[in-house]
Amino acid sequence: MRHTEEVAIGLDIGGTNIKSGIVNARGEVLHHLSLPTKAHEGGEALLSRIAEITKEMALYSDSRGWKVAGVGIGTAGQVNRRTGVVMGATANLPGWSGMELGNRLQSLSGLSVMVDNDANAMAFGEAWVGSGRGWKDFICITLGTGIGGCLIIDHRPYPGRDGFAGEIGHHVISIDGYPCNCGRTGCWEQYASATGLMRLVKEAGPEIAEIHKPERVFALAQSGSEAAMHVLEQYTRYIAAGLANMVHIFNPEGIVIGGAITGQGDFLLKPVRDQLSLQLLPVFRERAEEIEVVAASLGDHGGVVGAVAGYFI
Repeated sequence: MRHTEEVAIGLDIGGTNIKSGIVNARGEVLHHLSLPTKAHEGGEALLSRIAEITKEMALYSDSRGWKVAGVGIGTAGQVNRRTGVVMGATANLPGWSGMELGNRLQSLSGLSVMVDNDANAMAFGEAWVGSGRGWKDFICITLGTGIGGCLIIDHRPYPGRDGFAGEIGHHVISIDGYPCNCGRTGCWEQYASATGLMRLVKEAGPEIAEIHKPERVFALAQSGSEAAMHVLEQYTRYIAAGLANMVHIFNPEGIVIGGAITGQGDFLLKPVRDQLSLQLLPVFRERAEEIEVVAASLGDHGGVVGAVAGYFI
């Protein structure tokens, strides 16, 4: 006799890939798939691709005797969680802004659908079964091409009035600083993202200016390159500057940092912790050791797991 298990289908939609998975009530990914987004084909084509993936995942679940509770989606862009509408999206997902994703996928699949921002989904996953599971209130950020973010309050993402809360990468740390693709200047993500790191490399001089990958910067610093070490010192100060602002505003129990760059482990996180302590107000600094800064633990599955967390907790 086949064992009946309740599962949900999670999708993590980015500009490059659509990650999908079947997740059970313990937050375990039982089956997963990653396919190119092909965003250049437009929003309607992307919706059709998502519907096809959902159907494939549902058929796979049925073949295993699993009962699908619904579909959870984390997508790049600003999402109204109540209506499931993508209210804003960048040029990375052309034709995606205004997509009534929740209602349309529900009609196409016949399944319940929940939609949220991808950073919120990743944070929800970390709150459920990841690095933040022991905290009630914490901040989660992702360091990638830009910076995504989410505030977890009482174990759940804080959405704000319209579901747009968490655009942490666009708080300004230098009013006359670098221009940001959002139209403002001096946004934190222009300094503390992987993009910001590579800008520092280009400005560092000929010794390392030809480096094109963040991991190479870390490798050179570990091998003793003074130029690379100087770049990373600047970079971790920028990361800590934004985190200090978040700590001063939200007073969290901890901070979870995601993104490929956190694969550097304590070679990145220790100087961030040290710089954070230096930049905090005295009353916060006295308890700085209690504010843990840790790497996200769910890796590529974080968004998929978090997208369906609402079905199980």
